[in-house]
Amino acid sequence: MASLVRHVTIDCADSYRLARFWAEVLDAKVSDEDGPGDPEVLVESPGGGLLFIQVPEGKTVKNRVHLDLQPQDRTRDEEVERLLALGATVQGDHRTPDGKGWVTMLDIEGNEFCVERSAAERTATA
Repeated sequence: MASLVRHVTIDCADSYRLARFWAEVLDAKVSDEDGPGDPEVLVESPGGGLLFIQVPEGKTVKNRVHLDLQPQDRTRDEEVERLLALGATVQGDHRTPDGKGWVTMLDIEGNEFCVERSAAERTATA
């Protein structure tokens, strides 16, 4: 067997704060071994782990890799509203009049991610 991706690592200014944000986004949990002030914090999620590592330099350019989220129990638009309430912001709205498209958002440290349509929405417009 070849290698497996253990987790996706994200550099950040405040690893615990950003990990808690993403734990809320993913309805996941921060590892029991991690706490405030830790330089590395892991979010354990059924879809894969996210490891947040505190670094001294700030984000300066667009991410070369980003996460695409697909809501599981709500629509894309409902998920966008939920994420806005958690502190995310909309960076680009790519929704189309026919209900397709996605929304590019920024997390609380400015990292890009996208919210796609749910599987139910995709089936309904297929």
